[in-house]
Amino acid sequence: MYEQIAKPELLALISKNEKIMWQGRPDKTCFIFEAIFNPFLIVAFLWGAIDFGFIAAFLHQSSSASSNIPAAASFMFLGFFALHLMPVWIYLFGVLFSFLRYKNTSFAITDQAVYISNGIFTQNYERKPFTEMSHVNLSRGIFDQWLGVGDVVLTSTHDTIMPHGKRYYPFGGTNICDIRDYMNVYQLVKRLQTDIYADTMYPNDLRPDQNHGYNTQYTPKD
Repeated sequence: MYEQIAKPELLALISKNEKIMWQGRPDKTCFIFEAIFNPFLIVAFLWGAIDFGFIAAFLHQSSSASSNIPAAASFMFLGFFALHLMPVWIYLFGVLFSFLRYKNTSFAITDQAVYISNGIFTQNYERKPFTEMSHVNLSRGIFDQWLGVGDVVLTSTHDTIMPHGKRYYPFGGTNICDIRDYMNVYQLVKRLQTDIYADTMYPNDLRPDQNHGYNTQYTPKD
């Protein structure tokens, strides 16, 4: 029984000669928590506290009976801080849009590749063949450990690895992230990647015994 069903649009990309080994979606609680409690939260909080302190002091001064601040000056002051608060707006929009990004995120693993859908306003679909994978890693952050989920990190020779272990991807993360069945998925992907990648490099009946070249159907060893 699948943990959750992947998006139909993603499953439609899978060829008829591919066998679906696993499909699922991220854990919603962990996905949203990671969007809220990210390193940018501290920057946004301090930035907003300072700016709103100036705004509160200005509003208090302008509302006093002895204030002679022109309306135009008040408008320019508030307009400036509306722009100056851009880091705060970016953080808040990122949190709000994480709900939409969660809705568009799903995963599928076949006997040939890993399929991932993501995006916010646009939906992006990625197919990562096992022949291009060089490493399969397991990552569990604070919220992952707290909520009992994990990330299966797929890398290849042209991927960029960030300091915290996540892959950089312009559309917002292509890892199989925040899944509850992380250990079984990790073992599955590692086995498929090892067998198929090795058979691609050495297509000479060495792995597995039933394969006579890479272009035949993948048959795992028992």
